[in-house]
Amino acid sequence: MALNVGELLAYQPDRESIAKRGHDDDDNDEDDLDRPVRKARVRDVERYRRHSPAQQTGMSEEEKAVILEKLEQEDDMETLDEAALKRMILTFEKRVYRNQEMRIKYPDSPEKFMESELELHDTIQELHVIATAPELYHHLVELNAVQSLCQMLNHENTDISIALVDLLQELTDVDTLNESEEGADALIEALLDAQVFGMLVTNLDRLDESVKEEADGVHNTLGVIENILEFKADRANDAAQQGLMPYLLKRIKAKMPFDANKLYCSEMLAIILQNSEETREQLGELDGIDTLLQQLATFKRHNPANSEELEMMENLFDCLCSALMLPANRDRFLKGEGLQLMNLMLREKKMSRNSALKVLDHALTGPEGVDNCTKFIDILGLRTIFPLFMKTPKPNKKIGRMKEEHEEHVVSIIASLLKNVKSNQRQRLLNKFTEADHAKVDRLMELHFKYLDKVGAVDAQIEREKVALRRQGEEVDEPMEEEFYLRRLNTGLFTLQLLDYIMLEICSTGPASIKPRVMQILNLRGGSIKAIRNIIREYAANVGDAKSTETKEAEQQRLLSLVDRF
Repeated sequence: MALNVGELLAYQPDRESIAKRGHDDDDNDEDDLDRPVRKARVRDVERYRRHSPAQQTGMSEEEKAVILEKLEQEDDMETLDEAALKRMILTFEKRVYRNQEMRIKYPDSPEKFMESELELHDTIQELHVIATAPELYHHLVELNAVQSLCQMLNHENTDISIALVDLLQELTDVDTLNESEEGADALIEALLDAQVFGMLVTNLDRLDESVKEEADGVHNTLGVIENILEFKADRANDAAQQGLMPYLLKRIKAKMPFDANKLYCSEMLAIILQNSEETREQLGELDGIDTLLQQLATFKRHNPANSEELEMMENLFDCLCSALMLPANRDRFLKGEGLQLMNLMLREKKMSRNSALKVLDHALTGPEGVDNCTKFIDILGLRTIFPLFMKTPKPNKKIGRMKEEHEEHVVSIIASLLKNVKSNQRQRLLNKFTEADHAKVDRLMELHFKYLDKVGAVDAQIEREKVALRRQGEEVDEPMEEEFYLRRLNTGLFTLQLLDYIMLEICSTGPASIKPRVMQILNLRGGSIKAIRNIIREYAANVGDAKSTETKEAEQQRLLSLVDRF
């Protein structure tokens, strides 16, 4: 049967022939002398190690027993050393050269270069044993093997590139890297120098996920990138710039059934956005805000179908929160009608409601949230947020969110609105506190005393710890004080500060009937005006944007002026 040139060049060996290839013809291999003596053992042992328990059930009991016996005898057999590593790399280089030579020599005769391809694939499988000796990784670098390995990601046969991805995933496993810091640093730097992110993404673009092996290859590729970023978190922007960001956005919005790869892509997007302003900017430039909003719109009226889809939804919300830390993305969120979507989610009472509340908090906070705050009131957002303020919903068991987290976000949103809106919108906001015989003021004071008690309890605990430290002759230094302050914030101090800020703001600028109601409740509950003033003074001392001294000073002055008027 005649084949055209395109079909011949695109030819890939049958996967089963690769998987079933044995050792029967090894005796006739001209390069056998270069192979490590442990080849047969390594293949069997690595096969056992890499198989999941479900896959192991496909092995006979005899096979399991033999492999387990080999594992037990491992210490008595030849260990991987520098000399064995060099032999393995030399064999790999020979297989690569041989395969390239045969492909060039017989470009129109796949059957003539297939044998060399199978040998190359087998050799790559044998290299997995290197992951058991991370202390030898620096020898890989010295032998220039990392560059050679990365080049195989561009191999015409995706079976070879997928095998290489599997190898890289095992070599970069975080637990393995942690065994040898020197070896890990050498390997990761060499991979980064070889532009591994770009090469991995290029390979991703040609994988067909309708084929199981290639879908697994996509998942494992993302695993390699995650391993590298876990070890070198500051290189997230490199990954994004080398094509990862466009790929993730394209894959997330692809019209394909939900699967593990879409979940993994959402997780990777959240990782690269977490601590990098550059990646947030790139996301905005690639219309990523619209992509995230379109994907989340699915959960406006429908709950996720299962726990994996729920996890993906949470990842996408986390991506949105990270992206909104960049001021330019606040404008994109506003223009993309993100506020309207979050407001609808709050009203629908689905599983997306808690995360929508968190996104809304990020969108409205700070001076950059002025336009969003104004728009939120224009779309009747006060009708949505105040019922949530008046009554905290029961925690969702599947999501596991606490009441305190919900209350913090709601209180933070109201505080942001008070800071950012002007004229008519501000008056509408202040008038809310007089409705239903000042019911919202009563709720505000109820929350004030709740969080005052929580902070009082942690303050007492911290004081006992300080006394114990002094008895042991230790000084409470500045880093320890900062740690104690963060502990107080996490236990409820931040929410208490916002509650007391709202109290002072509405007493000073709201309708005249509000302050008497606040003072009445304080007297009935034995509250202290001095304690409230101290809380706001402490808030003022720590508030503000660290990037802008002017903004920080202005906010401090505004808070202290409220204290003086209270």
